Amino acid sequence: MSSAVRPIAERGYAHPEVLVSTDWVAEHLSDPDVRLIESDEDVLLYDLGHIPGAVKVDWVNDLNDPVTRDYIGPQAMQALLRRLGINEGMTIVFYGDKNNWWACYAFWVFRLFGIPNLKIMDGGRARWEAEGRPLTEEVPTYPEGNIVVGERNDDPIRAFREDVLAHVKVKGKLVDVRSPEEYSGLRLHMPDYPNEGALRGGHIPGAKNVPWGRAVDPETHTFLDASSLRKIYMEEQGLHPDDPIIAYCRIGERSSHTWFVLTYLLGFGSVRNYDGSWTEWGNLVRAPIER
Repeated sequence: MSSAVRPIAERGYAHPEVLVSTDWVAEHLSDPDVRLIESDEDVLLYDLGHIPGAVKVDWVNDLNDPVTRDYIGPQAMQALLRRLGINEGMTIVFYGDKNNWWACYAFWVFRLFGIPNLKIMDGGRARWEAEGRPLTEEVPTYPEGNIVVGERNDDPIRAFREDVLAHVKVKGKLVDVRSPEEYSGLRLHMPDYPNEGALRGGHIPGAKNVPWGRAVDPETHTFLDASSLRKIYMEEQGLHPDDPIIAYCRIGERSSHTWFVLTYLLGFGSVRNYDGSWTEWGNLVRAPIER
């Protein structure tokens, strides 16, 4: 039996409309205007069982350009979404494992293209399973969608290494969402994960260390309320909603989770995700590092 969860509307978020509950999803399983998308770190999880009607977005093969270290372009994104049966005006709800790491990452990539009506299922797969809700191995098929995808616009919510270097020079606010061991340079990767190629450990100068998981209730897998989040990010770390902020981790997935929290739950106005993160910064020649 799962723990009780405070209703989303009562948690004081700046944009509560971007979150939906497992109850809401259960009520909309047959809604033709809602498309559920599962995006997991473990890309095999979907095949072992998923929410009925949900389609899969593979963060490796679907969202990344096969050659260039970048995301796919608008034509490939449009083809992907149409293949998933997504139409103009449809509500898209993401969920996944790791308390919605990759759901938030997919949400962020979709926002690079300005795709509207995006939501996150609060609590992700773990919450759905804890409540004993149904999973199926049946892969749905939908008629090809008609959504039109415009050009990708990285500038408002994505940071590149040149942007980070400029941010460091003016002593801008950065949030390192990795573990304390990674932040200090003791580790080059997360515990139980392989080293993804970083040659040096430490953090970007001036970055605050706020591990991404602090934003989530470990018992319910749902986001903390706004008051608790403000204590972490604003009172404890001195961040302000008007501050230009760059978040990073090792490859951009954990920091997209924090980007989502700061942008939508707390209403910060200028947060960018540095998806190059430590796999890039830890290898840059002459890039400044603190330990």
